[in-house]
Amino acid sequence: MKLVKEIPDSDSQEEWLARERAHLSQVLYRYTPLVVDHARGSYLYTVDGRRYLDFASGIAVTNLGHGHPEVIRAAKDQLDRLVHISVVAHHEPAIQLAERIADLAPGKLDKVFFANSGAEAVEGAIKLARYVTGRSALIAFQGAFHGRTYGALSLTASKSYYRERYEPFLPGVYHVPYPYPYRNPTGPGDAATLDYVFNFIDEMLDTRVPPRNVAAFIVEPVLGEGGYVVPPADFMPRLRKLCDQHGILLIADEVQSGYGRTGKMFACEQTGVVPDIMTLAKSIASGLPLSAVVASGRLMDQWEPAAHGSTFGGNPVSCAAGIATLDVFTREHILANATDKGAELIRRLRDLQQRSPAIGEVRGLGLMVGVELVGKDGAPDKALQKKIRQVCLDSGLVVLSCGAHDNVLRLVPPLNISQAELDEGWEILNGAFQEVAA
Repeated sequence: MKLVKEIPDSDSQEEWLARERAHLSQVLYRYTPLVVDHARGSYLYTVDGRRYLDFASGIAVTNLGHGHPEVIRAAKDQLDRLVHISVVAHHEPAIQLAERIADLAPGKLDKVFFANSGAEAVEGAIKLARYVTGRSALIAFQGAFHGRTYGALSLTASKSYYRERYEPFLPGVYHVPYPYPYRNPTGPGDAATLDYVFNFIDEMLDTRVPPRNVAAFIVEPVLGEGGYVVPPADFMPRLRKLCDQHGILLIADEVQSGYGRTGKMFACEQTGVVPDIMTLAKSIASGLPLSAVVASGRLMDQWEPAAHGSTFGGNPVSCAAGIATLDVFTREHILANATDKGAELIRRLRDLQQRSPAIGEVRGLGLMVGVELVGKDGAPDKALQKKIRQVCLDSGLVVLSCGAHDNVLRLVPPLNISQAELDEGWEILNGAFQEVAA
């Protein structure tokens, strides 16, 4: 039997990282070397006393900033009442949160299954689609990120190393191009981009997988990990029409784009498209583990009891935080702030683009903003992305990256960011461009 050794306190970031290397798996990648002691609002505070403005939001999770007092209060109150019950019994917070989500969801998406993570929600969505249609094939998009569990990873196609040495994957999964006007192989413009994508889909349905075999298309209304790509406005309506034509379900993965990130509660609302199934996670409970599969009663009622399940899904504490999160969205006008601040950030970035040839494209909706960095030949410039992020970090701003070539700056500040915080972040970001990309 091992004796428990006394572990000394650490007061420096280097000491903490050394302890981490000794006992935590290296497989979990981190964007920065920061060791965070606590966080408040839009800021992170490290163990060595430095403050960082957070334009990452835990990868679009802390949409209300860190530790919103109303959410924390609701979670603490629920901790005193009930922490866990699983499938042994029912509890009020899950029922109340399901009611609230059903009230907000587009169309007739009025029933909810709760899980813990985005990947679990995707797993549930594809199981539901196969279960109710009796079909097996699934069609996803190149550049998509749907998670890293086996079913979700079978759909993910944003970076090859996510899939490296894990084959074979789920059978019956097909990938088609995502509409990416800036890098469309048949030429620029929305029309050419959509023609390329839908001609590819039509040919695939003619030659590789018959429509009657396809249970669902799964799509991110705005591409996340794949580069924060905003598709042409007619993309989702045309995809909806194609699915209806062939009796195929449409799954909208709103794990990253949902809950106000684009200025609408759900990104699919930007084009008025109602999916058959919607997946939610990340910001649904402001940092507590919770996710959801949302569909109509017509579909959900076909999912027989015990056909799917979760031990921790719909945890009472997470659901209580989820209810409080929605209360804050309404009371603090979060969607309006995301729309206004996002438009201002994009305007400033496009002004900067006029002075910086390193910026190939600025794109986004609300506060889901991507900046594609390129070399003189227009090729993706990953090295420049890393330099800009490092200068930002050295100056007190946390910024992420994304894209198949990791050359896109991913700007994901809290949706309740103040004007002063936006100005502070902008000064650092603008300064980084002047230093390394002028």
